[in-house]
Amino acid sequence: MPIRVPDGLPATETLRSEGVKVMRESRAAKQDIRPLRIAILNLMPLKIATETQLARLLGATPLQVDLTLVETSTYRGTNTSNEHMDSFYRPWEAVKDERFDGFMITGAPVETMDFKTVKYWDELQEIFDWTTTNVFSMFSICWGAQAALYHFNGVEKHLITEVAKRFGVFNHRNLAPTHPLMHGIADVFEIPVSRHTENRRADIEPIEGLTVLAENDVAGLGLVADDANRRFYMFNHLEYDSNTLREEYDRDVKAGQTIVLPQNYFPNDDPSQTPYNKWRSHAHMMYGNWVNWVYQTTPFDLADLS
Repeated sequence: MPIRVPDGLPATETLRSEGVKVMRESRAAKQDIRPLRIAILNLMPLKIATETQLARLLGATPLQVDLTLVETSTYRGTNTSNEHMDSFYRPWEAVKDERFDGFMITGAPVETMDFKTVKYWDELQEIFDWTTTNVFSMFSICWGAQAALYHFNGVEKHLITEVAKRFGVFNHRNLAPTHPLMHGIADVFEIPVSRHTENRRADIEPIEGLTVLAENDVAGLGLVADDANRRFYMFNHLEYDSNTLREEYDRDVKAGQTIVLPQNYFPNDDPSQTPYNKWRSHAHMMYGNWVNWVYQTTPFDLADLS
């Protein structure tokens, strides 16, 4: 089944060219099917790239997904045109009376800031609280995961000091192969990492209900589950395109920033060579597992959410 996207969304043609089944809103409205309602609160500066990456993964399952793109009501970045935002995004204030099967919260370029100094922190705390009543399952990514973990559990993030940035593609151990999100994923699988801060296992272990599902000895926590509350914290970037780390590296070099070569990414550590995507199948598996688990466990009538 396809993913339903807003008419005219730029990601549509990209996804179709890759073989992802995409359905326009106008066509989906004629079908009598209960699609999964999944929203993405997109906090990334390059909105179009992120919405395409996530829609690609959500649209690869056999289930119909009704995708809603959400922005904060109190802050709008300047990297994406107002025309695009006005056409395809809804402010959270406009959707907060609705209910969703899944709600995703992306990373944001604010990870070295104290949470409380982020311009939209007050609103984001409201959104986190809202997910406990209006969302069946929340899936947060990178800074979004750090922020959610801090809000719900008081877990602090820590600045990485031994290198300029934790950057590259790292083998993660699958610590819970029978968990619904980890079914079919190899014992060791690779995930792109791009972070200046980290959460630590020592801060997670004392908290009842939090389970580490994936981890790397150097990059640290990869995925943490709060199964009782149906919340998942992905600290890294399975959704990344093949060239995303290259683009970040080139951007930082051009800006004159202190940057390390992304580990385990360029063939022979040579930036002139084309990197291989070694995480694509794991990304499809994990996101597909989440979508399928939500489909099997969410109430048919979202009014019955509890």
